[in-house]
Amino acid sequence: MEIFTALLIVVVAVIADFFWFDVDRKRWGWMKNWTRFQKGLFFSGFAVVTVLIYVGLSSEFL
Repeated sequence: MEIFTALLIVVVAVIADFFWFDVDRKRWGWMKNWTRFQKGLFFSGFAVVTVLIYVGLSSEFL
């Protein structure tokens, strides 16, 4: 359950930054010419890598 909580916090923070906090497009402007599919693929890959890092770092405690 902790892994889902950690993943949810990271994903919500990134999505909130992308859609709400970065109104001037200074952090995410490099993606402005990407298609919706490419952005979805990027964020999905980001979520997978986040889970793998979390599991890898906490594997001795599982």
